[in-house]
Amino acid sequence: MSLETVVEDIREEARGRAEEIREEAESEAEEIREEAENEAEEILADAEAAVEREIDQERDQKLSSANLEAKQERLEARRDLIKSVREDVEDEIGDIDGERREELTAALLDSAAAEFEGEDTDDVAVYGRKEDRELIGDLLEAYPAFDYAGEYDCLGGVVVEGESSRLRVNNTFDSVLEDVWENELRAISERLFDE
Repeated sequence: MSLETVVEDIREEARGRAEEIREEAESEAEEIREEAENEAEEILADAEAAVEREIDQERDQKLSSANLEAKQERLEARRDLIKSVREDVEDEIGDIDGERREELTAALLDSAAAEFEGEDTDDVAVYGRKEDRELIGDLLEAYPAFDYAGEYDCLGGVVVEGESSRLRVNNTFDSVLEDVWENELRAISERLFDE
């Protein structure tokens, strides 16, 4: 065996070993590439899922916000309508006149006077709407201890106060309306909004 043959064998062996190393490196590189691609696909899938969740969450928040805003607008519209109905009722009550006003005012005065039974009724002051002064004066003829004491800002009816007692009875159309309104607000709302 000559030196050239030994050198050629060593070269051949080195080439073979280099080929093995290259193949191993290519195989390892292929595994690394596949692993990186798989990892990249997982990262992409996770990112897409996160974006979908964020989109869903944002959509749900906007939908919830829009629903809340719509509900608030409906409630505001209902409040405005109920307020408008209340104002219309107050206008109609304020416009009651003639015999009907006299009947209602007399009934409210009688009811207030009943509250003073057993009280010192020597000095009882009666207040009423400016426009009802004459009507109240006529009705007070039946109550000698009661005197018209002045105006009271109301739709009608009377406010009666004992001068010597601490008793005060508010029997105005306004107070009656307030009581009825509070007691019937649910029914009024149901009727207005077909609930």
